[in-house]
Amino acid sequence: MESFLNEFQHLAIRLEEIKSATNTFDDSKLIGKGGFGKVYEGVLSNSKEKEHITKVAIKRLDRKYGQGDPEFLKEILLLSRYTHENLISLMGFCDEDGEKILVYEYASHGSLDRYLSSTSLTWRQRLIICIGAATGLCYLHDPKETQERVLHRDIKSSNILLDENWNAKISDMGLSKLGPANQQHTFLISNVAGTFWYVDPMYMETSVVTKESDVYSFGVVMFEVLCGKLCFENTNGNFKSFVRMWKKSYKQKKLDKIVFEDMKEKMDPRSLETYSSIAYQCLKKSREKRPEMYRVVEELNIALRFQENFEEAKPQMNYEEVRKSAQFKKTKEMCKTEVPSLAYRSEEEIKILLSEGIFLNQGKTWFWLNKNGEHCEMISAAECFYPITIAPQYIEFYAKEKSRFTEYMNTQICLDFKIHVKTQYLSPHITYAVNLVFCLYDSDSTNSHLEYTMAGETESSSLYLADTREDGWLTAELYQFTSDNRYVDLEITFKCWNKLLVEGIEFEPVEIVSQQILEHQELEDEREVDMQEDMSHSDAYWKEKLPSDYETIIKWSKDKLHWTTKKELYSILCKGFLIQIQGEENSQTSTYIDINKCQWFSLDKDGNKCIMLPAKVALKRKKWSWRYLPESRFEEVAFDPTWSFTIRCNTSNILSSETCYGAYLIYKLQENHSGFEPPLKVWMTSQSLSTSRYIYLISPQTLIIRRKAYENTHNPLNRPKIKGLPQQRKDGWMEVQIDEQLTQTPSSFVKLSVNFPIDQSLKGLIVQGIQFRPCN
Repeated sequence: MESFLNEFQHLAIRLEEIKSATNTFDDSKLIGKGGFGKVYEGVLSNSKEKEHITKVAIKRLDRKYGQGDPEFLKEILLLSRYTHENLISLMGFCDEDGEKILVYEYASHGSLDRYLSSTSLTWRQRLIICIGAATGLCYLHDPKETQERVLHRDIKSSNILLDENWNAKISDMGLSKLGPANQQHTFLISNVAGTFWYVDPMYMETSVVTKESDVYSFGVVMFEVLCGKLCFENTNGNFKSFVRMWKKSYKQKKLDKIVFEDMKEKMDPRSLETYSSIAYQCLKKSREKRPEMYRVVEELNIALRFQENFEEAKPQMNYEEVRKSAQFKKTKEMCKTEVPSLAYRSEEEIKILLSEGIFLNQGKTWFWLNKNGEHCEMISAAECFYPITIAPQYIEFYAKEKSRFTEYMNTQICLDFKIHVKTQYLSPHITYAVNLVFCLYDSDSTNSHLEYTMAGETESSSLYLADTREDGWLTAELYQFTSDNRYVDLEITFKCWNKLLVEGIEFEPVEIVSQQILEHQELEDEREVDMQEDMSHSDAYWKEKLPSDYETIIKWSKDKLHWTTKKELYSILCKGFLIQIQGEENSQTSTYIDINKCQWFSLDKDGNKCIMLPAKVALKRKKWSWRYLPESRFEEVAFDPTWSFTIRCNTSNILSSETCYGAYLIYKLQENHSGFEPPLKVWMTSQSLSTSRYIYLISPQTLIIRRKAYENTHNPLNRPKIKGLPQQRKDGWMEVQIDEQLTQTPSSFVKLSVNFPIDQSLKGLIVQGIQFRPCN
């Protein structure tokens, strides 16, 4: 141990100084007790600057509490290596005369557990405290410039300290474990440690600790903060936990029964919904369903934003300013009608008018209110657009007909251009997406490529996919930022590989979805299951849902199926099962179906047939490695292709007729994967026609302007489910749509031929198969 401590001698403090600071550990200086021992307050003078004194917390090891040398050394190691504003700082240590003492920065307000039931601690303050603690834990889970991840193992409200400004600081690292940080998941086998009421049930069950174990513990703390009390009570030696009851109350939408009474009337409903949703997600039994800490931080900041807007009077829109600036009003038929003034009789009336949209600034700004009353702006290309490289202007007619703006002189075809955009009417404290609104000329929207760079930056970003709006224009998200006020000034340079017709730059609030949407969908799924179990429809009802050839499909089942009613049979078909289709020749395509190859058959919610072909049918075996994977529906999965690969397969002739089917790659990525952040350009061949599109295997990130420390990525759930973006499936696999085709008759085949000519390694890719199901 001496050799270990030699490395940290610069932190050593003499025992004499410690005794002087605590009056030889006098009880009058005692401020707390923990698993390590007693904690005293004291004042130390800086040895180099005698006039400088510092108030500190001094923790003295008492071995009867169960901790000893390992915990002492670990605290020194971790707190000297990992420093963050939301971690308690180690000021020094003492190892003399058998004493083991740690000296920390002083947190004058003590630990969070003391204030859970305090009426003086507002909901807004509680949110800020939770954000601080979550940020500190996020840092431990995703450390920068180090190869080690810290699993705390004892997150609880008494280990979250509060300084004089009520900033949260995580303390007590003595039970922490170190693991590799260059992996998505860190699994460590250890004896169960921590405080019983906060410990992850999966950790207690398996003795395997992961970063998700800390997430569970933090979820318990979040509910303590919400409910204003500890997660357990001790009545004459009888202990009772509240965690299960809290989860049940949330699930049954009865939060009002558990929320701290003194806060109820002062909480914004959306803030409460956002906070409770992420807290509930943290307490999921399945580790895979728990959020990562950076997501917890993001959701807590959203909850804080809602609360701030609720408490602070929003700057009212200057409707007189709007009235004077208003030039045009757009009707539902998208025609332009000049109006000399914007007449209104009440604030409610003008809000209705603004929700439909109006023109401001001589028709160069399109302004509207979204469903939440937040301000949205689109600045016309004529106002902010500066061509760099211009192509021949021969489709001005297209611009006039399509664009909402009357001035279209800069809305022209170009290859390189710059935009300098200034807003005037944004809502404060709102997260906005900065969107480019454009059309492509003589190019497929699935094959676009756009590079852009913000002024002051050296590295460019790339766009490959865009969403199609109801008015026919394409929109691509460039950045996100949280507005401080009405105004923002951005300059962005674009280099385009396709000819563009640009309408303008749009500032639209990012809709709050993420964990709330996930939770809503999950509860809806549970309700749907309950409803199906409770319903007592006749067999005739279920017969209508059954495909007409269900008897033939059942004969193809690899295993024998058992049912007594049509309802039970329909349930079996929806869940799916393996089938073996005998070889038969398609006279139209002269294609022979592989004999006795197992496929996965199922019905979707509308009764349409779906087929998943195994990787060994769709892929060339020699280009892949193969292995058995328990969670796959098939015997083998393909992984680590040697380089580029081709998908070539036909579906069986049992798909629903006159239905547009999408082909989806069903895959996973191994923890050691690399090189999947860029999109893959794939080619589809059908009836001698070849088209291309980009797809992502990892959801692309959107850059955040003025990014905060906790904001690691853009939330992919804020993106629409457009073709080319991956989606998480309920079975744990990922999927991405790679093609779509229309079936003509019940006996027609859908042929798929897709090439992946890629110039980077695909090591880490696992493919289960290709699924054909109706497009949404």
